[in-house]
Amino acid sequence: MEPEIEFKQTAFKHQIPEADIRWAVKTARYEELMEGYGDKYLLLGSDTKGNPLEIIYEAFGENGICIFHAMKCRKAYFPLLNE
Repeated sequence: MEPEIEFKQTAFKHQIPEADIRWAVKTARYEELMEGYGDKYLLLGSDTKGNPLEIIYEAFGENGICIFHAMKCRKAYFPLLNE
């Protein structure tokens, strides 16, 4: 079941289009609760062209996520893409 996705305006700070963010969520290769950051999750996926993205979101309700950060994946997270 796909999550209900909401966006904060900050999710678009790095000019990642909504369609690319949605695709990365749908095809996520890594998704874990971020230790020490409360209820924030790190999700790594690819945009519609296959470029890796990093996304940070907060979960809400039964199946909702609120995305507030999306950008090109930083090199520090690349090893997680292979887990």
